[in-house]
Amino acid sequence: CVLMIVGVDEESGPTVLKVDPAGHYLPFKGTASGAKEQEATNFLEKRVERIESYTFEETVRTAIVCLGSVLGSDFRGNEIEVACVQGKEGRFRCLTEEEIEEHLNAIADDADA
Repeated sequence: CVLMIVGVDEESGPTVLKVDPAGHYLPFKGTASGAKEQEATNFLEKRVERIESYTFEETVRTAIVCLGSVLGSDFRGNEIEVACVQGKEGRFRCLTEEEIEEHLNAIADDADA
């Protein structure tokens, strides 16, 4: 059991906190939870040095590729949900199926290149 809090801190900007059952919390640049948590964490740790410099598009695509890699499958835009907290105001929004499909197409194009 774990709680993840995603938001925007006035001093440090976008923040992801992971809270364990004992109440300890740690900040992360990228994290995962669930059945394949360790595999996803390993995937993200290999990219942690570059994550802060990622554009919004690169961040979303990394999350989708991580999910696909860990689960061993490809997705369509209507099979996954992607949400983000963006900007200094910390606006939360869910991406539309069309936006997700655009990211999936870009991922496929990158794989073909």
